[in-house]
Amino acid sequence: MAKNIKKGDLVQVISGASQARGGDRGKQGRVIEVQVEKNRVIVEGVNFVTKHVRVGQTQRGTKTGGIETHEAPIHVSNVALVDPETKKPTRVGFRSETVTKDGVSKTVRVRYAKKSGKDL
Repeated sequence: MAKNIKKGDLVQVISGASQARGGDRGKQGRVIEVQVEKNRVIVEGVNFVTKHVRVGQTQRGTKTGGIETHEAPIHVSNVALVDPETKKPTRVGFRSETVTKDGVSKTVRVRYAKKSGKDL
């Protein structure tokens, strides 16, 4: 299922608590990382968690540690790819296209955004 979403894609969170209740539903962000074996993605600006890091010192003597916030993984079924034209969440389809490179034609599968019933 993680094959539909790739690193760098613009996605929107489609499930969970609404933003009015302190959740992330409706937020859009770029995919930072895709964890295919776990079916999870890390989205920029979504699902922040706080991590307490033990205080230590580096070689130069600067202090490290404290409370850090960073993005946590979210399940791939809870996000939808955003259509670049309408800027709305959409489903993804695949079609075969012939690509010619240096005189060699090759058939590859290409992603495309499906149109929803409301957009037609």
